[in-house]
Amino acid sequence: MAAPQGNSFWKQRSTHGRKPIFADADQLWEACTEYFEWVEANPLKESQAFAYQGTVKLQELPKLRAMTIGALCIFLDINQDTWGEYREREGFTEVTRRVDEIIRAQKFEGAAAGLLNPNIIARDLGLADKQELTGKGGSPLMPTIVYEGRPQDADGK
Repeated sequence: MAAPQGNSFWKQRSTHGRKPIFADADQLWEACTEYFEWVEANPLKESQAFAYQGTVKLQELPKLRAMTIGALCIFLDINQDTWGEYREREGFTEVTRRVDEIIRAQKFEGAAAGLLNPNIIARDLGLADKQELTGKGGSPLMPTIVYEGRPQDADGK
């Protein structure tokens, strides 16, 4: 049954919308450190086959789990838009900036040590080795063709 038309029951609420999960920056930091500890305590597992004297054994080896803002948000039970709102909220910017830097450093150092795929991490971090080649004065490169010992450009001159 629908509410009667023109009712104002909604005005009786003391607040509108859900309360923030983290009332202050210390609570957010504590939850983020729990995520960091969880990542460390729960590495990914890679199965490797080892042969010794004709016997093959399958062994699981721990692999570094890359931290991500997406996984952090899942762990915190918030979405990435909410994380962005915490970044903007007064009193939370220092904590969110520190968390972003910790996650970035973990990925960069893991890739640099060969524990994470460097190509994937470089793309994720926005790192690129860009080289732009141009001719004189920024013009496009023109190929040089060697014809009978004399260099010529693409126009044949």
